[in-house]
Amino acid sequence: MSNKPKIKDLLNESACEHNPGKKVACNAPTPGATTGGCAFEGAQISLFPYADAAHLVHGPMTCLGSSWETRATRTSWPGRDLTQMGFTTDINLNDVVFSGEEKLAKAIDYIMAHYAPQAVFVYSTCVTALIGDDLDLICKQAAERHGVPMVPVHAPGFVGGKNLGSRLGGEAALRHLIGTKEPDRSTPFDINLIGEYNVTGDMWQYSPLLEELGIRILSTLSGDGRVADIRSAHRAKLNVIVCAKSLISLTRKMQEQYGIPSISLSFYGKRDTSNGLLAIASALGDAGLIERTKALIAREEATLEEQLKPYRAVFAGKKAVLNTGGNKSWSIASALQDLGIEVVATAVKKATEDDREKARQYLGENGVLMMNPGAEQAKLIEERGAHLLLAGGRSLYTAIKKGIAFADVNQEKKKSYGGYAGLLNLAEDLKNALENPVFKLAARRAPWEK
Repeated sequence: MSNKPKIKDLLNESACEHNPGKKVACNAPTPGATTGGCAFEGAQISLFPYADAAHLVHGPMTCLGSSWETRATRTSWPGRDLTQMGFTTDINLNDVVFSGEEKLAKAIDYIMAHYAPQAVFVYSTCVTALIGDDLDLICKQAAERHGVPMVPVHAPGFVGGKNLGSRLGGEAALRHLIGTKEPDRSTPFDINLIGEYNVTGDMWQYSPLLEELGIRILSTLSGDGRVADIRSAHRAKLNVIVCAKSLISLTRKMQEQYGIPSISLSFYGKRDTSNGLLAIASALGDAGLIERTKALIAREEATLEEQLKPYRAVFAGKKAVLNTGGNKSWSIASALQDLGIEVVATAVKKATEDDREKARQYLGENGVLMMNPGAEQAKLIEERGAHLLLAGGRSLYTAIKKGIAFADVNQEKKKSYGGYAGLLNLAEDLKNALENPVFKLAARRAPWEK
């Protein structure tokens, strides 16, 4: 029996707001769907932060080069950080004709001999999926030889976009890792963080607060994660979806198989961090924990408000346009509002129906939900008199042309904006951006053009 997940089932996810029974599936194939990142890239995003595992791309060198180390997913793994290593079978024309399976088996043996990872994730790509290389068989044989998990990840780029690829990555973890090992110990407050990738250390901003409350992070998928921990994730009391709504398929199946309930939340901004901590405590259902959480929230919010006082005058009357994706379309909007900045528009092209509804709640009726931000953001900056553009690096030039401040809030960002301390980081960066004269200077017309 094949271990490949059925694409049709993932597209018809019953727990997703875009389920075809309600609306058109968010992952339904459309022309150009992979231009914003293909399924292979989405699968790597979901699994790549496991620093104690080797990530082997079974495909041409170009597939590795376009996907490797695209985000600063920080780890505290004490051994060698294998995310800093790029592993590929470098499939060539000869392999296309005669199969790349032998080359794949040898690559796994080489990795095990020289790097001794806790697991090997083997990613199919368009080429190797089309020629029919049997990843399941090669991985099964390699696992028997080496005694560690070998995880085939069936997410060739042509099946769809990043969102679907993330689901396929979660499916691979569920089929080959979760439930294969018992934890050394259990506590009443064990949770799994799902969809938290610890980009620039976001998770480290709030995990100490959870620890202080006595809430143990049993495993993560996959920020600062460990292969041994995700193997025992089936013993958690609660799944917490932090960002990636694409992994809702994983949490639904874990509830069906292991009886683990799930909640979805954000740790961007003061309100969402406080609401998130309280939601976890409430879901765990312990009255003492809830009271301790309320006391911790009161303490942290009071400290944060004192630290934010110098920034309030700088942000008074300022307006922002937000162009990012997923739950950040509303969670970062919430953080900006916590700072006293009015969010006049946010991009929802890559958001779920649930995310769009939350974005509408945060922005109000006068806020614009951009479905085509590339074409809309420049016009909205002028119409709404925005002072700030928060987006990915490609939008920097829009800010320069319009002479307004810019901040990178996507995966390429250099600082963490998660949790209470992250909001302080965001405030400092936005203050520096607003006071930086370079944006207005660069937008000026040359003397001979006046």
